[in-house]
Amino acid sequence: MKAFRILGITLLVLLVSYGMANAQEPFQAGAWTAVTPGNVPLSAAGHMLLLTDGSVLMIDNNCAATGKWWRLVPDSTGSYIHGSWLAGGTLPSGYDPLYFASQVLPSGQVVIVGGEYNACNPVWTNLGAIYNPHTNKWASFPAPTGWTTVGDAQSVILPTGKFMLANCCTTDEAILTSVSPATWTPTGTGKFDINDEEGWTLLPNGNLLTVDAYVGSYNATGTNSEIYNTKTGTWSSAGSTVEQLWDSAAACGGSGVASYEVGPAVLRPNGTVFATGANACAAGHTAVYNTKTSSWTAGPNFSGNLDIADGPAALLPDGNVLVDTSPKIYKTGTKFFEWDGTTLHSVPAPPNAAVDSSYYGSMLVLPTGQVLYTDFSTDVEVYTPSGAPCPACVPAITSVNSSLTHGSVNNVIKGTLFNGVSQGASYGDDAQQATNFPLVRITDSAGNVVYCRTHNWPGGLATGSKIVGTQFDVPASIALGPATLEVVANGISSAPVSITII
Repeated sequence: MKAFRILGITLLVLLVSYGMANAQEPFQAGAWTAVTPGNVPLSAAGHMLLLTDGSVLMIDNNCAATGKWWRLVPDSTGSYIHGSWLAGGTLPSGYDPLYFASQVLPSGQVVIVGGEYNACNPVWTNLGAIYNPHTNKWASFPAPTGWTTVGDAQSVILPTGKFMLANCCTTDEAILTSVSPATWTPTGTGKFDINDEEGWTLLPNGNLLTVDAYVGSYNATGTNSEIYNTKTGTWSSAGSTVEQLWDSAAACGGSGVASYEVGPAVLRPNGTVFATGANACAAGHTAVYNTKTSSWTAGPNFSGNLDIADGPAALLPDGNVLVDTSPKIYKTGTKFFEWDGTTLHSVPAPPNAAVDSSYYGSMLVLPTGQVLYTDFSTDVEVYTPSGAPCPACVPAITSVNSSLTHGSVNNVIKGTLFNGVSQGASYGDDAQQATNFPLVRITDSAGNVVYCRTHNWPGGLATGSKIVGTQFDVPASIALGPATLEVVANGISSAPVSITII
């Protein structure tokens, strides 16, 4: 269980400009930028989710905030740094979680379940809630029947578009087969160990990868990983990670305290998963899973005593992975790196790095290609990467009506790579902030950047040349006349197409 800390907040963002990067040029780090202090209404910015209208839903994780959420809406230029803050509803009375399962559904609704803490009390709650973006309200939502705990559990949107949830403290998993009424179907037979402290990485074939954390095996060692087969609903071994990625007492010669923590694991465009580890007495290991060969190889160790005992990572548009590390287990002094598949490049850290531990952090890939970062403080940062988007990651539009009526709903757009090539951000069991779904962005005749709410999009990712589609609603307030339209997935936009708003 993690040490517990809650601070306060301020937000920032910066519009991204990729430039003409050359793959042969030396590595160039990105930069952090802070939003002007004082214009953020949250007292402790925490968990973030990207909604299908391009706004960011963010919870105020102050113990006295009583389950309040806020929405950051980009301004007319598409910039989040100068965006406006709107109330994002309040959770049902008695539910104010920290570290919980969360997903944006293909309907555009948001479901959260569980919490390692509830109103700052460690309880591993089974409470839940659902957010309706049309009414801007939250309502209670039940956990699977018979579950007494959910806690800091992992979750995912499957290729079927269904929500899959873990029970933190057992080997139980369930799939949400109906939202109204809420209906859960058990799944996941054959799990090696309980779900606690483990994360799920969605793979190109639709299956899930997890690194086992051996919770309860105090002085043990082990390197097992597992695959969940989404077609059969069963778990099987994915082989040894080569290096142990979870923190055990044995890592300290039997004299330590096992945290069982692991770090985030991120799928990259080349089909490899970069999995990071925790270690109380030495540098954290990493490992790389090749989805094409179904095999693991050891990755580089983090320098010094750095590891990721819970903490965020995010896939950047160029395919690099931004990671947040800190010394040993739960200690402060964070350092940030970009992994390019060969080398861990040190990059600048945000202002609170000296007093942060990796588990304070949270990352979200923005539609601009930047990464929004919170740390339960009054400072929210945006990392603007220097690399150009991966050419094989760019969505492409194959069909959309050339004329769209303002205020119309259920418009259809089709194309390729609408779900991106990765879930985007990763943390593990404590937080899920996936952005592998399409956004529709229009620049209208007045030059305003307008996001259309998308819904009924497919699940999955890395769909290649397969044509997929989504529906979208055009805001009534959009300017009439000639416009351009793009699809954005994981912060990467398609080539624009010309349309007319009527």
